[in-house]
Amino acid sequence: MAGKISAASARAHTRKSKQNTSFKLLSGIFTKTLLVLFVGALAWAYQAIQPPPPKTCGSPDGPPITASRIKLRDGRHLAYKEHGVPLEAAKYKIVKVHGFDSCRLDAVPLSPELVERLGIYVVSFDRPGYGESDPNPKRTVQSMALDIEELADQLRLGSKFYVIGISMGGQVIWSCLKYIPHRLAGATLVAPAVNYWWSGFPTNLSNQAYQQMLPQDQWVLRVSHYAPWLTYWWNTQKWFPSSSVIANSIDIFSSEDRKLLMKISSTRNHAAQVRQQGEYESLHRDLIVGFGAWEFSPLELDNPFPNNEGSVHVWHGDEDRFVPVTLQRYIAEQLPWIRYHELPGAGHLFMVADGMWDNIVKTLLVGEK
Repeated sequence: MAGKISAASARAHTRKSKQNTSFKLLSGIFTKTLLVLFVGALAWAYQAIQPPPPKTCGSPDGPPITASRIKLRDGRHLAYKEHGVPLEAAKYKIVKVHGFDSCRLDAVPLSPELVERLGIYVVSFDRPGYGESDPNPKRTVQSMALDIEELADQLRLGSKFYVIGISMGGQVIWSCLKYIPHRLAGATLVAPAVNYWWSGFPTNLSNQAYQQMLPQDQWVLRVSHYAPWLTYWWNTQKWFPSSSVIANSIDIFSSEDRKLLMKISSTRNHAAQVRQQGEYESLHRDLIVGFGAWEFSPLELDNPFPNNEGSVHVWHGDEDRFVPVTLQRYIAEQLPWIRYHELPGAGHLFMVADGMWDNIVKTLLVGEK
């Protein structure tokens, strides 16, 4: 009869039903396993990119407080060190801004004769997260200039003062020229770091300069600019080479720099203090802020001293392998009020050569060379 189902067909249908049920069961288990693995991978990745909290000075697990410090309006502390003649006897007052992987103890080594003759007072300070200054997770290009202004006010440097910045500290001087030009008597940028994404650079020029860096350093800056949330992971992972500067590699130094390294290493006995609160809020935050998206471009700045009541100087070596000289030349061309000093054969560390700091400071203060 047409309505009857054969025993063979029934058995086949039963087997097919069991197979479908088994397939659905396995498929469901496989999907859930993939989901668990995916969630686990996301959790691992999230943990991997999270920097550890800083070991803030004075906290239970942090380094001790040994430096003089001021308390800023937002509650952070800024550590500083004074050099030169006493403040009340000073004719010239300078705020010195240290570079990458440095601190307040890397002072401007002026000759005692120059200090006494001109009456020079210098205050160097730890930028946020370095040395004994509290970290600033909200650090911006502008906040650094405002920190300097508040430091000057609390130390009573007067209505105007000079600023000198080295390397990454040179970037901070650009922010001073933008946000507190009315407080400046003059400014000097020594081998200042350049952000390749500042507006105003011709694309071919910035690309050419960018390609001069070591490939690993190109990636470090690329991550810092486009994916700042990956900066900690990129500079601590072991799969690819990370920052040659953080690793203290000598590959990036010029031949002249290598000669000067011995002089630096023989006098620098505070290296451990530089990163003592952790690398993220010091070194990595420097990269994020310095090579991130700026609120302005230095190439668009106006002359802060239109009546020649002060001057702005840039010093750079034409063999600098950290910061390509071509970009400094372009900046100097676009800002004719910059007094540009290019040193033939010099690398990134030229300022530590004998007598160099005296020349830099005299040129800023009294126009001597």
